[in-house]
Amino acid sequence: MKIGNKKIIGLSLCAAFLIHSSVFAAENEKDKTSLGTVNIVSSSDTESTGSYTIDSMKSATKLDLSIRHTPQSVNVLTTQKLNDLGITSYHEMLSNVTGVSLDRWDERLRTSARGFEIDYFKIDGMPTYLTYNDRDLDLDIFDRVEVVRGANGLTTGAGNPAISINLVRKRAKSKEFKGTTTVSAGSWDAYSINTDISSSLNEDGSIRGRIIAKHEDKNSFMDGYEKENNLLYGVVDIDISDKTYLSLGASYQNIERDGVRWGGLPAFYTDGSRTNFDRSLTVSDDWTYWNTEIKSVFANLEQVLFKDVNLNVAYSYDEIDNENAMLYFKGAVNKADGSGISYMDWESEQSSKQHNLDINVNVPFEVANLPQEIIFGTSYNLDKTTRYEGRYPNGYYTALPNFFDYNLSLPAPAATDTPYSVAPEETQQKAIYLAGNFSLSEDLKLITGARVSTWEYKSDASSIEEREFKNEVTPYIGLVYDINKNHSVYASYTSIFKPGDDKDRSGNFLDPVEGINYETGIKGEYFNGRLNASLSVFRIEQDGIEDDGAPIGGEQPKKLVDGVTSKGFELDFNGQITENLDLSFGVSNFEAKTADGEKFDTKSSRTTANIFAKYSINKFDIGAGVKYKSKISTGAGVQKIKQDGYALVNLMSSYKIDKNSKIQLNVKNLFDKKYYSGIGVNSMVYGDPRNFTVSYKYTF
Repeated sequence: MKIGNKKIIGLSLCAAFLIHSSVFAAENEKDKTSLGTVNIVSSSDTESTGSYTIDSMKSATKLDLSIRHTPQSVNVLTTQKLNDLGITSYHEMLSNVTGVSLDRWDERLRTSARGFEIDYFKIDGMPTYLTYNDRDLDLDIFDRVEVVRGANGLTTGAGNPAISINLVRKRAKSKEFKGTTTVSAGSWDAYSINTDISSSLNEDGSIRGRIIAKHEDKNSFMDGYEKENNLLYGVVDIDISDKTYLSLGASYQNIERDGVRWGGLPAFYTDGSRTNFDRSLTVSDDWTYWNTEIKSVFANLEQVLFKDVNLNVAYSYDEIDNENAMLYFKGAVNKADGSGISYMDWESEQSSKQHNLDINVNVPFEVANLPQEIIFGTSYNLDKTTRYEGRYPNGYYTALPNFFDYNLSLPAPAATDTPYSVAPEETQQKAIYLAGNFSLSEDLKLITGARVSTWEYKSDASSIEEREFKNEVTPYIGLVYDINKNHSVYASYTSIFKPGDDKDRSGNFLDPVEGINYETGIKGEYFNGRLNASLSVFRIEQDGIEDDGAPIGGEQPKKLVDGVTSKGFELDFNGQITENLDLSFGVSNFEAKTADGEKFDTKSSRTTANIFAKYSINKFDIGAGVKYKSKISTGAGVQKIKQDGYALVNLMSSYKIDKNSKIQLNVKNLFDKKYYSGIGVNSMVYGDPRNFTVSYKYTF
């Protein structure tokens, strides 16, 4: 859908009017008729609230701001929302974030937002850089997922101006012994069991512990695919004194996947026509696997220094190990005899380590009886690949006699293998940052700050030149004006930078490309924060890189130029409409073009929408939702591949048997829509057909 500036503005004003008028009417009705008992929304966790929203979050600036007073488009997937949607994995969560487009290759998932690649996520506010998301994190150890759309360089440093996704871990808050056990069964022999236990570890409850353990087994609609997931998480929270709080924890996740794809199905027959295989068909064999092991430890210290001045120290360490053996096909298929395809097999092991440290001081104060707040700190991030060894057992490509009937095996290591090796390498960032929330008047707030970063890349390989960029300044500025008790308007300027390895004609590395996000909008907060609504209009500009004249000594010099411009709007409603009705609704639309006016990143849906509503009556909950993604394409001419826009309908229903027991049914892709979740000449990947999950939860 092509939408010009005038249409965007018109739609924005119309939607803003609808937000105001519809909810204002609801609030007036609320004054006449009580909504009864409501959930209290807490900024520290969402587990106990049962809400689809939250009163405040820190992901945008590290300042504790309400959604209404954050000058960017933000959203949150709470514990209740994730449970109602039946989402337990990072991959599935991404498909439910409005504005995010997915392009699945295999176990890897390329994601984008506002036309730009999502190349990092955060855990407890500290970044992990990962473009293809092959680590499908289990979400059962996280309280919520906080989403900040657009550039988020103030809290992240390097990255693309797409979206920031922050996973917030669950903590040990209970001073009483309590827990839950959840068992589930579903389509394709899917089974899981999860136990979550919390308790005080001393008499007065100042030391509390929590442990979560999970085992999951499932097959797939794809022939031969199997997945086993084992998770263990433990955390201890300690109130050392009334001014000192310490949290220590660790997690372990092991994912073993067999019968995996590497790439996807071929898109064309040799006569040029498009393929349309059965969804169960995969380009794989029974010896393929992709295993991932993630070990993490973390610590958080909060110390009151003076009155309301707080010191916050956070540290995390991760070890990630990957092992895989895979099979890749390329080419077009001959309909008659299955010829035309070549294959390549691969085996590798990879290990990496990550260190993250953040130290900051939060200082609230008053000026002219108006609340003010500043936060200043420093951060350090290290991502180090310690081992990456692989081999191509049959060299590179070998002709496959018959695509419709093959039985391949992985050859044992031999001298004829083509080896692949990456020397140990590391990327580190060091930064200092300052941010403030300044009340210029009772109704006008200035949220501003800056980050100064040093980014450095090193390799043990003498042939790879090290890179360093110092004093990269990432500014942040936003204004929020309260129109009345329910509505605020805002405008913001945010940025982020992305280092590269291109050089200019003098042989110097180019400065990192910069992504700049301009945004304005209106936000509403209703029913004492139980419902949040927002409408934003944005424009993103990111530098481009192009050739600069003729090659010099075999190297092509580059230069920074005007790059990609993306503009669009986003609309969100999240929270409780009435005592019985919860709603999550989001629509995002953008158009991204290069400086030459060409469409950019056509594999990203220009329009995405997510809606889910749940109605509760007595012991029953009934919910329904729709996920929509507009058309995408790749390639050109006779090789152009399209995926039409599609909508998936999902249902849920739950029944509270008694105060301790609950049963829930989730049905996804109700109408069994056949669609591709990834497209490419050699990477056509089907999305999940209709499937269901039944779960039983016992609380004690």
